[in-house]
Amino acid sequence: MKILSLFLFLTVGVFTGAKHYYKKETAISTLEVERMNLRVNEIKNMMSIDSKYNTKIAFFVDMSIPSGKNRFFVYDLVNSKIIDQGLVAHGSGSETGVKGNLRFSNTPNSNCTALGRYVIQKCYKGIFGKAYKLNGLDETNNNALKRAIVLHYYSAVPYEEQDYYISNSHGCPMVNEQFFKRLEKYIDCSKSNIILDVYY
Repeated sequence: MKILSLFLFLTVGVFTGAKHYYKKETAISTLEVERMNLRVNEIKNMMSIDSKYNTKIAFFVDMSIPSGKNRFFVYDLVNSKIIDQGLVAHGSGSETGVKGNLRFSNTPNSNCTALGRYVIQKCYKGIFGKAYKLNGLDETNNNALKRAIVLHYYSAVPYEEQDYYISNSHGCPMVNEQFFKRLEKYIDCSKSNIILDVYY
């Protein structure tokens, strides 16, 4: 009986330990890291040509990650590491009817997320509270100002990761208020504009 109890204790310990280890290690997969590294290198190359942007911090959003999982990353460009992360919604127009498959558009009134690099500009008070204007730098997102695509928070976006998809926006990167307050500190303390890169 003692041997059986010991066996059960060890077995449960191994499996529960493995479960926690698995979750922690797969917070961001190897493929997602590789994809981010490519984007980081592109941003660094851009900044080596034009250093008017913040060269220490950049924001990255990997739209290939499900919306219920952290996919908005604050990245330390100096030390090459993620220093914060959170949930972010995509546009309702980006839904294709197939979970995990998204479409993207730069067209006004499409309610789609638009891929590409954005410059985070001045804040203003909008219908959701404080928000930051986004200026698209690429052909894929150069209608951002015209479309009123902004970085803002909304109460329907959860703080913790979920096993289901979260609410959609009208094309804006929409985050939880607690996460927004952390992003706000990075943005407001920055002497130069921070780049936000949205990719898939």
